[in-house]
Amino acid sequence: MPFIATNPTTEEVIAQYPAHTPAQIDAALSGAVSAFESWRSVHVKERAELMNRAAELLEGEIPVIAQLMTSEMGKTFAAAKGEAAKCAMTMRYYAEHAPAMLETEYIETSGSRSGVRYEPIGAIFSIMPWNFPLWQIIRCAAPTVMAGNVTVLKHAPNVPGSAAYIEDLFTRAGFPKGVFTNLFVEVEQIADIIGDPRIAGVTLTGSERAGRAVAEIAGRNLKRCVLELGGSDPFIVASSADMDRTVSMAVTARVQNNGQACIAAKRYIVVKDRADEFLEKFVAAMAEVPTGDPMDPSTVLGPLVSKSQLDLLSAQVASSVAQGAVIRTGGAPLEGRGYFYPATVLTNVPDDSRAGCEELFGPVAVVHVVEDLAEAISVANATPWGLSGSIWANDQDEIDAAIAGLDVGMVFANAIVVSMPELPFGGTKNSGIGRELGVNGVREFTNAKSFYVA
Repeated sequence: MPFIATNPTTEEVIAQYPAHTPAQIDAALSGAVSAFESWRSVHVKERAELMNRAAELLEGEIPVIAQLMTSEMGKTFAAAKGEAAKCAMTMRYYAEHAPAMLETEYIETSGSRSGVRYEPIGAIFSIMPWNFPLWQIIRCAAPTVMAGNVTVLKHAPNVPGSAAYIEDLFTRAGFPKGVFTNLFVEVEQIADIIGDPRIAGVTLTGSERAGRAVAEIAGRNLKRCVLELGGSDPFIVASSADMDRTVSMAVTARVQNNGQACIAAKRYIVVKDRADEFLEKFVAAMAEVPTGDPMDPSTVLGPLVSKSQLDLLSAQVASSVAQGAVIRTGGAPLEGRGYFYPATVLTNVPDDSRAGCEELFGPVAVVHVVEDLAEAISVANATPWGLSGSIWANDQDEIDAAIAGLDVGMVFANAIVVSMPELPFGGTKNSGIGRELGVNGVREFTNAKSFYVA
């Protein structure tokens, strides 16, 4: 079955790629293992030279890969260029900093010499989603490859061009064949690949359902795994918030990447004494978000990735409204060609409605009004997810209370949540296992080998 890319703005098929055959998959896995045996011995400074070369190539091709991402999944051209630039920056970051992160640590014990070595473990199978076609891969591949491992990619089927581009980028940069391998394989083939003894570990970014399935297979085969799953991130507006800045960033936090980001703010939890002001300004700002052709520089909100995603979001909102949720702006798909859904604000959302208990992967904001910050933190934590959250306040005590109280993997104060190479990325509860990025990400797929010399 071919892998088909459909432009969500025009609904036109733009490219098809043939699936790899079982023989090609077998050869690719053997090639990855063979590459690992030599790559693990390449000095980390030589790995860094190749990573910098890949970053240089990418920087020279930002408009090209950005247009490809926009055509395959609908993110704005401006956002796609930013994503590509961030990937190049991150590759350079790990080229510079991974050598120090991987250095042997010496620990004082009763022996004459002892400590921990960080050694690569092999071929890492990476299962990646469509919403950040380049970044999701680079943020796990750059630290993993710098650690001496090799990467085998299974990308989302609707962004095949992006997947092929990344393999070609590593090849043109001079990485040995097999250090980065792209496979066009079906979901039904994933279990066999994870279970293959040539695969040492697996990392997945995707839905909670996919994460549970991968974790089960990895556990059955005793494979190390990292899971970055869904979220319903809180955006807490405290009493001391600077409202003009808060509202501006509240809009950005919800419509970034056309509302299709795991770390996008989804639940806006506002203390009662600021609720009327926030709602008035937020609804007005969401109603004015420029929506349309993602290649147009003036566009802020482009289409959803597919008709199925548009239908899902529409059903979630309609069902919630039927249960009593109130639409303040938006609330229905736009007419015409393309998978467009407007920036939407819902209030009075019942906890047991779909908008109250499911992740909304599109530009729909749910606003809750609470008595105080303590209740805001309690409401924020009252979900099965714990990826990230933000607190908007000028009072340091309010900021510190949120940082300490939120049961999430990442808390940002007076800034929207973003992934960055310096900090570990990941969540708690049903939002995942393990970490990407930071020193934790570099070491995630290494053997922390203790040694002791008497």
